[in-house]
Amino acid sequence: MSPRPALEIAVTSPAGARAARENGADRVELCTALELGGLTPSAGLVEAVAAEGLPVQVLVRCRPGDFVHDAEELALMAAEVRSVIASGAAGVVIGALTADGALDVPAVARLAEAARASGRPVEVTLHRAVDQSADPVATAALLPSLGLTRVLTSGGAPAAAEGLATIAAMAAAAPEVEVMAGGGVRLADIPALVSAGVASVHLSAKARAPRRPGSAWVPLGAGGTSAEQDTHFVTDPGVVARARRALDLAG
Repeated sequence: MSPRPALEIAVTSPAGARAARENGADRVELCTALELGGLTPSAGLVEAVAAEGLPVQVLVRCRPGDFVHDAEELALMAAEVRSVIASGAAGVVIGALTADGALDVPAVARLAEAARASGRPVEVTLHRAVDQSADPVATAALLPSLGLTRVLTSGGAPAAAEGLATIAAMAAAAPEVEVMAGGGVRLADIPALVSAGVASVHLSAKARAPRRPGSAWVPLGAGGTSAEQDTHFVTDPGVVARARRALDLAG
């Protein structure tokens, strides 16, 4: 019998980690700036979320935008990897591409080595840079040689439900690596994703935080953001619980 499919929830706070833990998640991915696709959180935030009890996979991404990183950015991210592992992360979520869309193998190897420098067991996940690569299946096939634990992917599509064939091909190409479906995942998509061969499903289960009544709003950035849009995301416990039920039924 196959293992129960795992549920990973993207969170940005200790409260999000509690909501994930209390409603059946197996682990969390921690980041800040979820609205930008996620950036590296602070050491203090990693410590606070790790204290909530679930294994914490920490996204290490030094800026928004593409995944082609120069030497200075890679040095920064290697330092961030060491910092978040020292702060209690169970693993890191990393990635880098070359300008022509191939996996930047030396960069990924460097970041993975930084994660293992602590001497304790850690997990290393390739993030959705794989979905911007020229060939996600060929990229997945490289991961065992780099010692990576898993890959987070939508199968190169805008949403994972649209990339089922590629996700299945990635799982076949890298059976030693846990293929985790993520990116625009809806609860109704979970059975098909499990059937495609994923070992886990990742979703943010996010909702916009309500604005506090009576608080004044002044725009602090460019772009003409409205008061309704100028907020942060929180974890919806109901979505986490429904995702857990859907995975249990599908698995």
